[in-house]
Amino acid sequence: FFWQVGLRTIHICLPEGSSKDEIVSEILRLNEDPNVQGLALDLPESLYSSKILNAVKPEKDVDGLSSVNLGRLVHGDVSDCLVPPTACAVMELLEDLGGKTVLLVGASRAVSAALQSMLQREGAVIVSCQWKALQLQNELRHADVVVFGSMKPDDVPVSWIKPGTTIISCYHNLLSEKHNNVQQNNPAAENTVGSLAIAMRMQNMVKTMEQWIHSRQYKKWDLHCLKLQPLSPVPSDIEISRAQSPKAVDVLAKEIGLLTDEIEIYGQTKAKVRLSLLERLKDEPDGKYVLVAGITPTPLGEGKSTVTLGLVQALTAHLNINSFACLRQPSQGPTFGVKGGAAGGGYAQVIPMEEFNLHLTGDIHAITAANNLLAAAIDARILHESTQSDKSLYNRLVPVVNGMRGFSAIQLARLRRLGINKTDPETLTEEEMSKFARLDIDPSTITWQRVVDTNDRFLRKITVGQANTEKGFVRQAQFDIAVASEIMAILALSTSLQDMKERLGKIVVANDKKGEPVTAEDLGVTGALAVLMKDAIKPTLMQSLEGTPVFVHAGPFANIAHGSSSVLADKIALKLVGEKGFVVTEAGFGADIGMEKFFNIKCRASGLVPSVVVLVATVRALKMHGGGPNVTAGAPLKKEYTEENLQLVADGCCNLQKQIQITQLFGVPVVVALNVFKTDSPAEVDLVCKIAKQSGAFDAVPCNHWSAGGRGAVKLAQAVEKAANLKNSFKYLYNLELPIVEKIRIIAQKVYGAQDIELSPAAQSQVDRYTGQGFGNLPICMAKTHLSLSHQPERKGVPTGFILPISDVRASIGAGFIYPLVGTMSTMPGLPTRPCFYDIDLDPITEQVKGLF
Repeated sequence: FFWQVGLRTIHICLPEGSSKDEIVSEILRLNEDPNVQGLALDLPESLYSSKILNAVKPEKDVDGLSSVNLGRLVHGDVSDCLVPPTACAVMELLEDLGGKTVLLVGASRAVSAALQSMLQREGAVIVSCQWKALQLQNELRHADVVVFGSMKPDDVPVSWIKPGTTIISCYHNLLSEKHNNVQQNNPAAENTVGSLAIAMRMQNMVKTMEQWIHSRQYKKWDLHCLKLQPLSPVPSDIEISRAQSPKAVDVLAKEIGLLTDEIEIYGQTKAKVRLSLLERLKDEPDGKYVLVAGITPTPLGEGKSTVTLGLVQALTAHLNINSFACLRQPSQGPTFGVKGGAAGGGYAQVIPMEEFNLHLTGDIHAITAANNLLAAAIDARILHESTQSDKSLYNRLVPVVNGMRGFSAIQLARLRRLGINKTDPETLTEEEMSKFARLDIDPSTITWQRVVDTNDRFLRKITVGQANTEKGFVRQAQFDIAVASEIMAILALSTSLQDMKERLGKIVVANDKKGEPVTAEDLGVTGALAVLMKDAIKPTLMQSLEGTPVFVHAGPFANIAHGSSSVLADKIALKLVGEKGFVVTEAGFGADIGMEKFFNIKCRASGLVPSVVVLVATVRALKMHGGGPNVTAGAPLKKEYTEENLQLVADGCCNLQKQIQITQLFGVPVVVALNVFKTDSPAEVDLVCKIAKQSGAFDAVPCNHWSAGGRGAVKLAQAVEKAANLKNSFKYLYNLELPIVEKIRIIAQKVYGAQDIELSPAAQSQVDRYTGQGFGNLPICMAKTHLSLSHQPERKGVPTGFILPISDVRASIGAGFIYPLVGTMSTMPGLPTRPCFYDIDLDPITEQVKGLF
């Protein structure tokens, strides 16, 4: 029957004599199987217990016998429950029940409860008893309808039933009619529910599938925002975070339309979101895509993350517009170093902020493990190749196991790349064995470094291989901080698990002695890297202070990488918010670096088109660009920054104007968000907004979200909503087919304002090498100071006439970009004299973290 209605059924037969616990275990397994949408039980009478019936998930309970389904039926929620097929069949056979007496005999509690509820609604008088009840004979004589819920005992004669009584027999085993008893020589009318009950069960199966299909369609959000009660003066970030009680993450997930099988919960406030959601919602339109960038910042930062959080809190908690913030995961290095965390700040932050700033869901640890596995594979391969003959090396790479010898899948792929079309290890020639087994890595060309997620300056230059067991293979190397790993950039740019695996395989770790690139795929480690990263690819769901959803995923360096959160988080969020919703993400550093890379690298990888750019500015940073004194992290601000100075502000707005012009190069509307500090005067604020609008911004809005939460960014949200409806003429800055040097020149001249570029001999040599290796068509990821539009951090405002020096050019082939170095770039921060960890502590009684900011 089932195939005729489009259902695929699986019949699971448990061994005879299986215990209740064994049956429950199998039910629980099927509950979690996403390919099973309904469960129907056919068990011996003795096994129909509440423990077994309630083990079935209510939404998969085809028989409708769980307490949840029966409860809904009893309360009249018929449309929201599955009615037991036997009860439905009985009701189909009965009519005109008003005032009639219906006797239920020997029925199970579940079926009896369902029948009583349904019969009462039809106006019947219901009596229920068991076969051994003393009053049974009397009840049978007075009943108009008798329903046998189990087989009639021989000691209950048919003569007890008055003539003309309707008799209906129904037992548990609905897929077989052998137990549906028809009383012989019974003068009363006889009815059985066997075939009809089977039909009703099939109807329930169809209903279950319909509900499942409906559950997987896009749902309107039912978000309950959290109330804020901002205090003045504003407490510390961690005090604000701790004062708010976040929603359970499974509640938040349900509110925004995520299904239970699409989330993996970590504790109470974090959950991974599975990529299967993209397939489920693939036909749904995307929402609006908003990028938060900034002017050239002071070393203190100007609050892009805070603006991002304030904007989504305003959109959703105050304007009732669906929105999602997509943020980078912070490295623990700066958290314990000098910068602190990156959860936003004040009344616009992600909560719990200690969860956000520390281990989160372990993605950075996964990256560290994958990165260091690849590093270990490189050195180990060089050692083994240098100490073994071709034959020994080949025999160890392709060993005999249980008398059989075979290539692994990744080894077969390497053979195909080498042009060796053989699958039997015994058939390779000596030349082919050597070609297959030897990578001939040139140690002087190794670019792959080990990583750790700690600011440790003494790992900037190290020596590896000093133990005697490494047989004299010693080389200089270094550690980078974990977020500088190319694997982090790959995670951020991947569009699927398959895409990530392919990118991991393309990682170039060194050159061989012929100058050809050696990849992770050549080392045979691609599959292992993908296994280590299989959970890290799923974005982590958290929430803002006002209970709006936030994705935290990936955190690549903003200098040697592109500095944005993941493509996958953006794509999932754009589906979840719906066509009229907003996804707000940010780009690292100023617009000249972060935004340019976002457009030319991330948007190329994702295919997404931004709707609006929000450009964050502060009076403090503008005064610095106008000629104010140096701003130093940890040092008090000079009086120029705490007292009104309209001239400094006016002079510094040149940097704001330049960043607006850079945004306009890409054809995207820009809204300026002025992040207001308590020391800013109304006249300074008005002046900045006036100049911004005169310079081409669609709007310029002062924001007070840090002190007021989403309410302080409502005007910004309204401006962004209007700007998103403007005509968008987005375009990339350069064509990928241009030569590497020309692409660098376009960025330097059009974005930074340089007169020209100058490549060192080493940089030119690398450009020639990458071009010759076929990597010339990749986008450019400039590694430059974020503290100036030029390469010199001390040059503020809008420097002109400078020649941009390119000291070196490197490549992240797996991530998919070339990164020129403008000066020296540190990939391992150091600890200052007084790191943040002096203030971080744990209360051993409450287990609360103290001192994070």
